[in-house]
Amino acid sequence: MLPKRFRHAILPRLRLGLFTRSFLLIASLMLVSLGAWLQIFFDIEEGPRAMQLAQRISTTVSITRSALVYAPKKVRPALLLDLATQESLRVQPRENTDVLEPLPHTVYWENVSTEVRNRLGSQAIMLWAVNQVPGIWVSFHIDDRQYWLVFDRDQLRLTSGREWLGWIAASLMLALLGAAISARFINYPLSQLAKVAQQLARGETPTPLPEKGPLEIRDLNIAFNRMALDLRQNEADREIMLAGISHDLRTPLARIRLEIEMGHLSDEARQAIDDDLAQINHSIGQLMEYARPAGLVPETGIDVSRVLQDLGDRERNHTETLGGHLQIHIEPGLQARISANDLKRIVSNLIENARRYGRSPQDDQVRIHLNAYQSGTVLRIEVQDQGPGIPATETQRLLRPFARGDQARTGVSGAGLGLSIVERLLGQVGGKFELHSPPGHGLLARIEIPKSKARSADKP
Repeated sequence: MLPKRFRHAILPRLRLGLFTRSFLLIASLMLVSLGAWLQIFFDIEEGPRAMQLAQRISTTVSITRSALVYAPKKVRPALLLDLATQESLRVQPRENTDVLEPLPHTVYWENVSTEVRNRLGSQAIMLWAVNQVPGIWVSFHIDDRQYWLVFDRDQLRLTSGREWLGWIAASLMLALLGAAISARFINYPLSQLAKVAQQLARGETPTPLPEKGPLEIRDLNIAFNRMALDLRQNEADREIMLAGISHDLRTPLARIRLEIEMGHLSDEARQAIDDDLAQINHSIGQLMEYARPAGLVPETGIDVSRVLQDLGDRERNHTETLGGHLQIHIEPGLQARISANDLKRIVSNLIENARRYGRSPQDDQVRIHLNAYQSGTVLRIEVQDQGPGIPATETQRLLRPFARGDQARTGVSGAGLGLSIVERLLGQVGGKFELHSPPGHGLLARIEIPKSKARSADKP
């Protein structure tokens, strides 16, 4: 067994799936069971098989000896020839100079040799080869002369090691095939469930699971189908509810703004009320943005560079109108499977967050950097400001819905949904979102999206 530290170092890298784990478990159990049954078979079958072979050898030797003893001497050559040609039995004189090779040292051949001596007498000898000639050699005597009766091994139907290896290999293949079929049968419903769960996580309408099969699987599929239907209904109800709330709130807000403009208020009071109304309107917009579902993931990659360049030009003009600066550096030819609208929602939320909260403490100016480049198998998009930043302990909390930073960074209030919108949209495409706040360098918002290959020019 591997040492503990090596197991911890190697096993996490394997990342075995459920099918592989089930297959290995079932295959191991079947192989252990097959090995046990083979051992039992050999143990039980070995004794009777050795007894049967010894009886056959002893009977053949006795019959051959009797035939040679009672046959006239002039007939013996013809008899020996007939035995060699018809029965594959050879009779040879035994010499003192014969080179002997003993039987294999196994329990089976020891049992055969012992039984042959019991039947033919203690002087009988069994050998594996004589003078390097293979066969089963058994000694017998006629009067004072010693002879060998040579059996062809194929005649005795001795199963060679190669044949046993063939049978064992076939058994192993059948065991592994059975394990694969069993694991597939067990894991197929789970793989279906995982597939539709991924569809649901991406915001797609999941394919209904078959409501049949074993009782447990059928109940699970029925429950999942009902849950997916309820989620779609809740999503639709939430959109309708938020749309109604937005309409019911923005209408009186517009009326209040009109009354303020027509009222006799000082410029300071009018500006303060107008800022509050703008903040309320921004919070309503964030709520609607958070409630809006993600777009469908395209089948092929889109030109991320072009989408970001168009968005960056528009956001740069808006940032300069507000007195800020936005620098853009985007590598050409970036491709990823993400909806163009979702990509714009993600990046525009990060830029808006930097515009609102990323003013430099030194000169109260907004300086934003938008970078997009390829790093290994992912595309990185970074939005960095020069604001006061946030503590490292706050980064995870700010990703939760309705979470807001302290007044040191924000200075203003909001719904606290901008970063949550980014993380939710990235989750639909397998992306990742991180916040870094190096001391004295503001806040760096980095997103990573799996890259995809560009489509060939001849494809539509």
